Amino acid sequence: MTATKTIEVPHLGGTRVGYAISNDSYDVDTSKPTCVLINSMCTTSSLFRAQFSDARLTGAMNLLAIEPLGHGSTACSSDHFTYWDSAITALQVLDRLGIDKFFALGTSQGGWIVTRLALLEPTRVQGLVLLGTSLDCESADSRTKGCWDPVPMFKPFLEKWGSDVPTADFVPDDDWIGACTSLGFGAAVTAENTEFWTKTIKDVYAGDEGRRKLRMAAICLAERDGLLLRLDYVKCPVHWLHGTNDFVYGTQVPAEQIKLFTASSHAELSFVEGGAHYLSASNPKEVNEALFRLVTRAN
Repeated sequence: MTATKTIEVPHLGGTRVGYAISNDSYDVDTSKPTCVLINSMCTTSSLFRAQFSDARLTGAMNLLAIEPLGHGSTACSSDHFTYWDSAITALQVLDRLGIDKFFALGTSQGGWIVTRLALLEPTRVQGLVLLGTSLDCESADSRTKGCWDPVPMFKPFLEKWGSDVPTADFVPDDDWIGACTSLGFGAAVTAENTEFWTKTIKDVYAGDEGRRKLRMAAICLAERDGLLLRLDYVKCPVHWLHGTNDFVYGTQVPAEQIKLFTASSHAELSFVEGGAHYLSASNPKEVNEALFRLVTRAN
């Protein structure tokens, strides 16, 4: 499933952004904080089903899941975009909805998108929750520390997804979908989970537009820029949660990178025993508790 609500913003010549709001409406009570949620590669706002179904969370804050460029219901007029573009479109969504200050949570690629939000609008972001991420580029150095190397994995798919003619019958194959679900959910993957995301990924990336959207989403990840030299500009509190069974980024990188938030009012790293890469789905209890504590402590 993708977000059922969309909103138009001007970035990249016009972008339609998919989003979901807890309780299906924004609570305008100014005392109620808002948390923006950004999903991981090839998922949608549905990645946060466990957060949206937590009555304690949705009672304490507005949850606003925004699907980044290349994902879900979000689509732009340009074939080319970066994670900075996804951050800018998210900020424009917030502007359109009249939301000034907010917290932000991001899983995997969502982690480096929400960090960009804090760099672009430092006075608006009240706190960050980073899940299963790395704030380096996909560097050779990171691979010596237990991180994956996505480029060799992506190249055969990128070759298959290139075409000089329209491909109306395109759908992602089972090899790609299997890689996404196994790397993301790890041991937490279930038959229901696999069926849900198989259908979602095939629906989102169907046809010629879907093929081009998927290809650029993968290129965007493989060629992203790192943020390590910018992290001392982040001033808000940061709570980074990382699964001990995260096979994409391991455990050494978060332990090193959390120390780079030297200007943050509070920077904390928590390892979640047995947690997978998509931690918001594999370990929602720990994630929801950390988000609740961050938001309520700040308010």
